Amino acid sequence: MDIQYEKERLDALHSLNILDTSPDERLDALTKEVQAEFDCKTCLVSLVAEDRQWFKSRQCMDVAETPRNISFCTYAIAEEEYLIVPDATADKLFANNPLVTGSPFIRAYAGVILRNQDGYELGTLCLLYDKAREFTEDEINKLKHYARLVETIIFTKP
Repeated sequence: MDIQYEKERLDALHSLNILDTSPDERLDALTKEVQAEFDCKTCLVSLVAEDRQWFKSRQCMDVAETPRNISFCTYAIAEEEYLIVPDATADKLFANNPLVTGSPFIRAYAGVILRNQDGYELGTLCLLYDKAREFTEDEINKLKHYARLVETIIFTKP
């Protein structure tokens, strides 16, 4: 996936000095709330680096990162605002993805882009489901709201 301004985007991500840092209680509380609100299997704050997506916050995900080349979030950050995949097994882009055919067996995905103050797409707030699922406009708007809260936590200096 080729993303415009990739070097600048990665520079912005690295300038945060957030990759591979300890969990953030505020983000963990928020992803726990989002997981309950959307009744999803997994909720993540995913940051997309050169060759991996790393999870700053994760609910019900055993691994701290996955390779970027199989990442749904890589596709999400190339969109305008979000990416919705109601049934990954029926989506030609994702049907053979190892995250769909193997653990965590993603069936539905919803990811809203997280942007820094300069507008660079650094990652997503995303939901993973093990069953196909449609999303209403109201649900997408609510997920966008939560993504803005995540941005405030990550990108606002204390």
